[in-house]
Amino acid sequence: MGAQFSQFFPPRPTFTISDVPSQQGKVIIVTGAASGIGQELVRVLYQKGATIYLAGRSEIHAQEAIQSIQATTITTTAGHLHYLSLHLDDLTTIKSTPPLGSVSAQGIELQIATNCLGPFLLTQLLLPFLSAAVSVRSPAPRVIWTSSQVAELSAPPEGILLSELRDPPRDAVRNYVTSKLGNWFLSVEFARRYGGTGLASVAQNPGAANTNLLRNARWMKLLSWPLLHSPAVAANTVLYAAFSEELNQAVHNGEYVIPWGRIHPGVAPGLAKHLAQEDEGGTGRAREFWEWCMERTRDYL
Repeated sequence: MGAQFSQFFPPRPTFTISDVPSQQGKVIIVTGAASGIGQELVRVLYQKGATIYLAGRSEIHAQEAIQSIQATTITTTAGHLHYLSLHLDDLTTIKSTPPLGSVSAQGIELQIATNCLGPFLLTQLLLPFLSAAVSVRSPAPRVIWTSSQVAELSAPPEGILLSELRDPPRDAVRNYVTSKLGNWFLSVEFARRYGGTGLASVAQNPGAANTNLLRNARWMKLLSWPLLHSPAVAANTVLYAAFSEELNQAVHNGEYVIPWGRIHPGVAPGLAKHLAQEDEGGTGRAREFWEWCMERTRDYL
């Protein structure tokens, strides 16, 4: 319970923009970068000299974000900002990457498609480039998966049920919870499968932020208002997940980061068992979900 309380009321961030090393010569892809936490993250990386691709559906919104960042950011080490067309809810568009309602273009529940399958496929397609960037002289290339506290608070005891993936319930909240737990599962499995090749994976709950995520849930936004923080504050969680030297240690590959940049002190046993493999005394739910994602995206690789 203490770990959950501290995510609602996090201590001050200890890892901020001043702790992020120069990113000159580094290439970073940020999804959801046109607004909210993503845009604040891009602003920091731009100041640090990175080449950043703002990946999303709307070029207009991305270009507006680029112009805003360039016009309001004072830095002597400016990076480079580019738009990257990316429709995570349509798997056919991801390999060629230079809302349809409740389902994706492939007929998959929209939140699972956008939050899990799209990022999973994108990461698989980027694997050759991530592997090529592995070097003994620099930190491991790191993939950051965005989860949410709801994955801990509201996930069913069984974890992710394959039957619900095949036949999703007509419950948008339940499907959202499944997608956020799915991100956590994918992060753990990525670390398990590719950690030995020099790649790193981290899942994170960025924290409660006042972003466009609640634009269609007015009453929820009003009720949660006292707990909401600015996107700039929540971006500290992502900065820690992406750049903290502490997470360079192999023992921390696959960790879960909580606001505003801390390793989760203790995952609940009921959830931890789903993250673990069968030979570790777990249920293998994370492995099952990874394999389901691989099966659903195989034709688009």
